[in-house]
Amino acid sequence: MFSHERVVVRRGPESGLPIIVAIHSTARGQAIGGCRMATYPDWRDGLADALRLSAAMTTKCALAGLPNGGGKTVIALPPAPAAVDPVGPDGSVGADGSVGSVGPVGVPGSVGPELRRAALHDVGVVIAELGGAYATGPDVGTGPDDMVTIGERTEHVFCRPVERGGSGDSSPATAIGTIAALRAICTELFGSPDLSGHSFAVLGLGRVGGHVARLLAAAGARLVVSDIDPARRSVATDLDAAWTSPGECLRADVDVLVPAAMGGLLTPASVPTLHCRAIAGPANNQLDAPPTATLLHDRGILWAPDQVVSAGGIIHATGVELRHESEAEALARVESIGDTLATLLRTATAEGRPPAEIAARLP
Repeated sequence: MFSHERVVVRRGPESGLPIIVAIHSTARGQAIGGCRMATYPDWRDGLADALRLSAAMTTKCALAGLPNGGGKTVIALPPAPAAVDPVGPDGSVGADGSVGSVGPVGVPGSVGPELRRAALHDVGVVIAELGGAYATGPDVGTGPDDMVTIGERTEHVFCRPVERGGSGDSSPATAIGTIAALRAICTELFGSPDLSGHSFAVLGLGRVGGHVARLLAAAGARLVVSDIDPARRSVATDLDAAWTSPGECLRADVDVLVPAAMGGLLTPASVPTLHCRAIAGPANNQLDAPPTATLLHDRGILWAPDQVVSAGGIIHATGVELRHESEAEALARVESIGDTLATLLRTATAEGRPPAEIAARLP
């Protein structure tokens, strides 16, 4: 059954790029979701990504208690020659340490400044034509400054820089919410929220993953880290963390795996290769398909639904910009992610079911 309320796919008049806006639900209120600028093998893969991510946003908003539904914007960039997926859907690793091949999940792409500005203007026009049914913020491939550009065409945008009247970069709040979730995971595994002495593999050291790694290191955790960008190895050096390839990081023998990059990592092929006790991270759409949650459960790996773990940024941004909460009030709501996840995990344990099943029925 097609569950989305409205999906717009159009060729951007200024950029010529495929612009996709998917509104999954407005039953709870205005749909919200990030603007993703990424490379796809085909624009239809970008459409599939928008449909999945917008549906996940509906669940995320409901679990976070937000008066919003889910939506998503995708600017589908064409693939670059010989593009390689940072961690393939099958989790396979080549002899040179490279991982997988291009799959349906978009990877960050880049365009020139003029084409980028044109594409963002196209997004703003589409959103304006939706009449307030949907508002967008940053996602993979975009940031607060890009929201200013979108805002030149529509008022329905959030996470602009603070000096431009917005709430700024959402990644610190997303990282804070992730740490709250990791404390709930440690309580479930070890009986205490203390992170010190436990081992974590952080896969992806971008804006969110880098924040998460630094917060874990400050809390005394032991770290294994990785990123497709070798320049980010400096983060490992700064934090006295072990650096490894993305594929090896995925399979690291640690207490908790923290996916903090692109989605689709957890598949029937990759799950048997995992050596962690739990998985909790801010990456969206970590599962290739819902049944994979059962595979993790059957292996005794505790998976925290990413819709709960990754909600800190949207909770903070909508609290500050849409509900006019103080910074302290918004951050308190972000910290409550830990309580939400703890309740979900207790229920899952009591019923002997995967946490994903409990999360799916809560909204």
